[in-house]
Amino acid sequence: MITHAWPSHGGQAKALLAHFGLPADHRLEDFSANLNPLGPPAWVRDWLTKQLAGLEHYPAPDYHAACHAIAAQHQLQPEQVLLTNGGAEAIYLAAALHAGQRAAIINPSFGEYARACHAHRLSISEIALPAPHFSLNVDALLASLNDVDVLFLCRPNNPTATLIDLSAMQTILAHTAAIGCCVVVDEAFVDMVGDTVGETPQQGSLAPLLARYPHLMLLHSMTKFYTLPGLRLGYLLADAATVQAAQAHQPPWSVNHLAAELVAPLLADAVFVRRTQRWLATERPRMAQALTQLGLEVVPSQACFFLLRPGGEQRGQGITSDILFERLLRRGVLVRHTHNFVGLNGEWLRVALRDEPANRRLIKVLNDCLR
Repeated sequence: MITHAWPSHGGQAKALLAHFGLPADHRLEDFSANLNPLGPPAWVRDWLTKQLAGLEHYPAPDYHAACHAIAAQHQLQPEQVLLTNGGAEAIYLAAALHAGQRAAIINPSFGEYARACHAHRLSISEIALPAPHFSLNVDALLASLNDVDVLFLCRPNNPTATLIDLSAMQTILAHTAAIGCCVVVDEAFVDMVGDTVGETPQQGSLAPLLARYPHLMLLHSMTKFYTLPGLRLGYLLADAATVQAAQAHQPPWSVNHLAAELVAPLLADAVFVRRTQRWLATERPRMAQALTQLGLEVVPSQACFFLLRPGGEQRGQGITSDILFERLLRRGVLVRHTHNFVGLNGEWLRVALRDEPANRRLIKVLNDCLR
């Protein structure tokens, strides 16, 4: 018996077990949350324990060490950095800067953009990425922006894991600069892109473009790459004037002491970054092939997750994404439904990459569920 609505984020096993009438102690492997399975770095737990004494003091209001470390990472000035309570606060601060104005959101995408816009009374126009490839038509996008004050987009996009390439982004930025439309790019998963897509070089963060395009704002989450969702740690990058304006909407001491002090050592851990990139370079293509060989329809991924659905033959046999979701859940695997992603309406599933043994277990269970 279904007793609860579909939860609005991944990693909510309790709600979904209740949704399908399963016991709370039903054993699950979680493939629903897009987190780096190699993290957090091994040293973090002991490091946090040693920092507990600092909880008796207020955090530094300017987060000097964190902002300087982030600025150095992106070759920016500290005045271009605003530390935030996770990527979600950065999204709401970006919306606050345009309260009462007009926004465009590319869908399907992360639902917090629309929620932040509604919270700050922005009207929203939606630009669809059409299934099954979810590729952006840049010309159509530009034609739809004449009456828009701010464009929200995600690169790489959640939940499709597709990436707007650098040349397209430069076209978008040049056009929006000319018409006075600000651009907010959520880069929560940009560290998961890797160096190349096929034969085309890709740039990770768009931070080098901030000097040329002052109407550009970048949002980052450190909780995905470093697997620290409970700590809430993110930041906003923009020109100094925009950062100062966003900071005026931020509560004082928004980021706690432990999170703020952890920024610099996290960014200094080059070994963890290289380890993650090596894992992605081997596991993402291996899993793409394994999922496709099951007959699933899989959107090519440039992130740490896949958007997929039963293939045409499987759908012809009556296997929908909802049926596959429930079969997986009952067999101990939790993936992400898409009922609250605009434009997907539950027809697809999002599956996070985990380490190789877990991914092999997933393929086996999927194979059983598709029979």
